[in-house]
Amino acid sequence: MNLDEIFNSYGIGVMATAGADGRVNTAVYARPHLIDNDTAVWGMTEGRTFRNISQNPHASYLFREDRPGFRGIRLHLELLRSEETGEMLDKIRLETSRIVGPDAGNHVTHAVWFRITERRALI
Repeated sequence: MNLDEIFNSYGIGVMATAGADGRVNTAVYARPHLIDNDTAVWGMTEGRTFRNISQNPHASYLFREDRPGFRGIRLHLELLRSEETGEMLDKIRLETSRIVGPDAGNHVTHAVWFRITERRALI
């Protein structure tokens, strides 16, 4: 599964996390910034998703391409680190403001790096 090819298409992504208490959260998330075949980065705010991965380093991301049928991918993820400053966070903030709105990037407070531990077809 070529991640660059999949994430170059339009679609919708959903990140699933669970806190230390086991309660699950799902949230709509943009396509990741791919660093290499095994590393992906997402921008996050101070919301439930970030709190959960701070307590439990495992997450799952589902991306469904905006095409007829069920094309996409499911990724199993393990937290590597979170950055509160730096080049990647600046890049994510700029892109978020460009796509979502002028002030939206200011709400992104973390660049969160994950190791991709498993790839699965959508169906």
